[in-house]
Amino acid sequence: MTSTNEIADKIAADNTLTKVQAKGIVEAVFKAIAEATGSDDETSIPRFGKFKLKASPQREGRNPSTGATVKIAASKKLTFTPKRPSRMH
Repeated sequence: MTSTNEIADKIAADNTLTKVQAKGIVEAVFKAIAEATGSDDETSIPRFGKFKLKASPQREGRNPSTGATVKIAASKKLTFTPKRPSRMH
């Protein structure tokens, strides 16, 4: 697993930035993606993939401890689909 700090370290090393500057850039990119996806159904980044907001309707579930039926509220979650690599001929 790669952390945001590791991504920032790589960006800093490759672009003569400080680690603090690079981390600010990484955090700004993730924030922009989250904000864009929050206002649209889908955010696409060419050659990387698509972020999509997926709605889950309200449903019934069971409390595993008691077996009682409980209502699970409707929610939205962010999903990511990576772009498939191009095939070389």
